[in-house]
Amino acid sequence: MSCICLGPKRAGKTHLLKALQEPDSIDETTYSMPTIGTGIYRIHFPEKSANSDKHRPPTDVAPSMPKHLPKFIQILEIGGSMAPLWRQSQYFEDVKKLIYVVDASNLCQISAAGVLFYSILTEPRLQKVKILLVLTKMDYSYRQMRNEALLMLQMAKLQKQIRQQVNIVEASAVTKVGLDAIYDWLKRP
Repeated sequence: MSCICLGPKRAGKTHLLKALQEPDSIDETTYSMPTIGTGIYRIHFPEKSANSDKHRPPTDVAPSMPKHLPKFIQILEIGGSMAPLWRQSQYFEDVKKLIYVVDASNLCQISAAGVLFYSILTEPRLQKVKILLVLTKMDYSYRQMRNEALLMLQMAKLQKQIRQQVNIVEASAVTKVGLDAIYDWLKRP
């Protein structure tokens, strides 16, 4: 699997991936059980989304973008309860992209999420991997929580110390905020 999704228990990985897979399948009443083990999600990229044209430059302005983008990607979700086994397993072999999900509405969990994130960033097999940090459940958090989450994760300091570039997206599986940015990141080679 060239793309994996990790994060602590109850971070919102399953909801996020289900929303990416089938946007209308998640709403305020949707509930999911924590993933025990793994799950595979096939994410089809939308042809055009409602606000994608506002942020995307015309094709003649961005010659570096490939003309034939992929139509879908498969993502392996590895449950947060398996965190002690992440590094000892084969999950990190041949990974090109990694989505790391943090619940931005749960400030008590962010420190633990940061420790897990740092251990992933130091993994030798992931030194050339593209990383997307997704701050989920933004519909439950107030605006300042994003800044507090990034401070608690020490992202400014971390970016100076690691080889990988970490892209950050705020998202909500319920309101669909940030899904277009995640699709765009997943499409990139």
